Amino acid sequence: MVTQTGWLYLGAGTLLFFFWAYGIVSFALDLKHKILPGVKGWLAERREQKQEEEKEREREERKQQLY
Repeated sequence: MVTQTGWLYLGAGTLLFFFWAYGIVSFALDLKHKILPGVKGWLAERREQKQEEEKEREREERKQQLY
């Protein structure tokens, strides 16, 4: 027979496990919906900026070669 303290211990463990699991799922969803798209957007902006700088550099080189 489980004592009252045992039931309290099992209940508290179950409650803590619920919040632990909820935290992991919440973190995973935040990662999927907020952090990863933000990082992808930031990387895309950097890539685009580097391409624009490369095009500008090529324009300047062509301009230098013409004069």
